[in-house]
Amino acid sequence: MELKKILIISIIILFSNNLKGDSVTPNEKLTPLDVVKIQLEALKNNDEKDLGIKQTWLFAHPNNKKVTGPYERFRIMMYGQQYKFLLNHSSHKIELFMNSPKKIIYKIKILAKDKQLLFYEWHVERGNDEKCNDCWFTSAVSQPIDQGNTI
Repeated sequence: MELKKILIISIIILFSNNLKGDSVTPNEKLTPLDVVKIQLEALKNNDEKDLGIKQTWLFAHPNNKKVTGPYERFRIMMYGQQYKFLLNHSSHKIELFMNSPKKIIYKIKILAKDKQLLFYEWHVERGNDEKCNDCWFTSAVSQPIDQGNTI
């Protein structure tokens, strides 16, 4: 069942980015894990139009958007020291770190394009925006913890 869900999400991401440039939007059917997978795949495949960053922005928690500012400021932040490793990374692995009714935290292992290994904590919480009530959104992403080069 999990493999089927991954395949469906992957197809949605591929078609939404390639056909019309449409993105996957938050909805009540997506699980916290779905949200993280969508964002990580989008960042892994970010392009010159920054469609991966735009996709990630859609799943930023509404309260978080108040702190990060409008999309353009969020985009600049993604190119900064803390998050640049997520852009066009080689691979990622997602592990559940903490699970509570209101917040889920994942430990994300990132192999950056320069073969640097980093860990992030990815926090996902329920939230409401104008298009989706009681949906899962990313509320925080930690600073990277550098594990050094893998090669």
